[in-house]
Amino acid sequence: MRMVPVAAALLLAACQPGRGSPDASPTESFSGIADDEVIFLTGTEPFWGGEIKGDTALYTTPENQDGARFEVERFAGNNGLGFNGALDGKPFDLTVTPGECSDGMSDRTYPHTVTLLIGEEQRQGCAWTDAQPFSGPENP
Repeated sequence: MRMVPVAAALLLAACQPGRGSPDASPTESFSGIADDEVIFLTGTEPFWGGEIKGDTALYTTPENQDGARFEVERFAGNNGLGFNGALDGKPFDLTVTPGECSDGMSDRTYPHTVTLLIGEEQRQGCAWTDAQPFSGPENP
């Protein structure tokens, strides 16, 4: 069985009530992105992108514009979503959290931030969904 990576563990830990606190009450799981929403991803330095639709992820790079499709498992924390899978034999761990995000390359503002781990390599990016679009020019 595969160990849950650090980013995923942190997101899951945020779901837990405070330990040892008599006032601790369970928190609600994040529900800001519906199960049937398509999540679109973009990142720079290095450039990458993709989407998550249901339990399938698509990961693209300038070198592989057609991308690689693979299965992911979705889980909700109390401030975002996590997705786990394997890309080319390496663990793929993605967290999507609400918060204004800029790609630094366009005049777009995205509604979600992304942290991606592929193996040991960490990347940052932005996300939007078909129901929660970015604001700014369609073709910057």
